[in-house]
Formats: sequence, C-alpha cells, structure tokens
Amino acid sequence: MDMTDVATQLMAMRMAGTQQAAQMAILKKNHEMEMSLVNMVAEVAKSAPAPSGQGLVVDKRA
Repeated sequence: MDMTDVATQLMAMRMAGTQQAAQMAILKKNHEMEMSLVNMVAEVAKSAPAPSGQGLVVDKRA
C-alpha cells in the first residue's frame, strides 16, 4: 500500500468524523430549540385562567 493511499484514507476518515460531529451538533441544537418551545407552551398553558364555567375545585357532593 502506497503512502498516498494511506493519507487519502486518513483524510476521508477525518472528514467523515467532522461531518458526523457537525450533524450531531445540529441535531442537539434542534432538540434544544424544540424543548424550549415545548417549555414555553407549557408555561403559557399553566398560567392561563380556567375557562368560564369551570373552576379550580372539584365538587365532591354529586
């Protein structure tokens, strides 16, 4: 095996590793953004007042 073949293979492996690391970083950031959106919606849902006709207490007399 020639040294240029080894160098070419090494460069290809490094490029593949770099590409995988970039894909993982993008995937992680996408997940963080989605979780941020979910948390934002959850906070709004918690702070929203109860709909009219519905209270916060369960009537146990029925």
